Amino acid sequence: MERKEAGERLKRGMAALLTVAFLAVGVAEAQAGARDQARRIHDRLAGVPPSEAVLDAMEMDILQNNAVGAAYRAMEDPSFYNVTLKNFAAPWTNRDESAFVPLNDYIATVIGMIRDDVPFNGLLSEDILYVGAPGLSGVPAYTMTSNAHYEALERGGFNLGSPSVLVATTQTAQTDLPFQGVAGVMTTRAAAEAFFVAGTNRAMLRFTLMSHMCRDLEQFFDTELPTDRIRQDVSRSPGGDSRVYLNNCIGCHTGMDPLAQAFAYHDYDEAAGRIRYTPGQVQPKYFNNEDTFPFGYVTPDDRWDNYWRRGRNAQLGWNGASSGSGHGAASMGMELASSQAFAQCQVEKVFSTVCLRAPANAADRAQIDSMVGGFVSGDYRMKQVFAESAVYCKGD
Repeated sequence: MERKEAGERLKRGMAALLTVAFLAVGVAEAQAGARDQARRIHDRLAGVPPSEAVLDAMEMDILQNNAVGAAYRAMEDPSFYNVTLKNFAAPWTNRDESAFVPLNDYIATVIGMIRDDVPFNGLLSEDILYVGAPGLSGVPAYTMTSNAHYEALERGGFNLGSPSVLVATTQTAQTDLPFQGVAGVMTTRAAAEAFFVAGTNRAMLRFTLMSHMCRDLEQFFDTELPTDRIRQDVSRSPGGDSRVYLNNCIGCHTGMDPLAQAFAYHDYDEAAGRIRYTPGQVQPKYFNNEDTFPFGYVTPDDRWDNYWRRGRNAQLGWNGASSGSGHGAASMGMELASSQAFAQCQVEKVFSTVCLRAPANAADRAQIDSMVGGFVSGDYRMKQVFAESAVYCKGD
């Protein structure tokens, strides 16, 4: 009897020991999993390994069910701002859509807005500019005729994530542009040099649509809209065939020309290396090739109208509180940035940057939809989108 009781006690003891061992293994696996997840989140956002101290803190965040907090901790790394965000915004600033360009005022302003949680729907309309703080070693003062200030800032390896290095200011304070001539990043020197130079100012609209609504003009194509605002420089009979105009040309110009009229007073002066704004005076480029079709639309001012609120492009989610018309680039930029397509575009770009792939399945699309909703309701904070994307893709 005693031997039987001793055997039972031994079995219970062994079972208890096994339970403790299994629990220890489970805890160890959870900790290892959390640490790996923390490392992947940091790699996704900063592109460099975290320090042991940062990794420990991020691991603890994840174990406490605060993976988004871990992502925010990763975004404190200077590489998130100097590398990830720089490469994120650089393609928006040039016609080749290349990331291999020097830091400029457009890129710096995007970095600053994301860092400071400035509502991103003001990107195309606000009087905002980020510059290097005064007194930085080897960095010349900001000037609207040169990019030397930003190139020196990048060359010096300064931490753009530090508010003591990259500081917020306004274009009206740093340039001679009046308030009515300012329209967010569209009126930065970099944007003007790339998209206002020569041409007819249609390039500024086209590349803004590509970068911030994720659609080129072909995606806006609609031949069912009124043609009354198409300018004189568009032939009504290309190659002697009016069908080309009716079936192709108007598909883009009916919507593009009324919107690009918002830039009627803007130009880039190549000789001076700076943006120009002439309030009340339409730039001569709007009358280029006016003899191509003399009866076409003659631009009188900077009034814009969004014809794409009608027809197939109504599905882009234009803001119902707006009339779809206005004067000047800032109000037109606000029209674009208030659309659902703008919010969707920003989230998809962040997702692709962080996850290193485009959304590919139903789960990805559901995550995108969730982040778009949070982005709009959360005051358009881009850092939150970066954090949520990194957490979602930490297992990839």
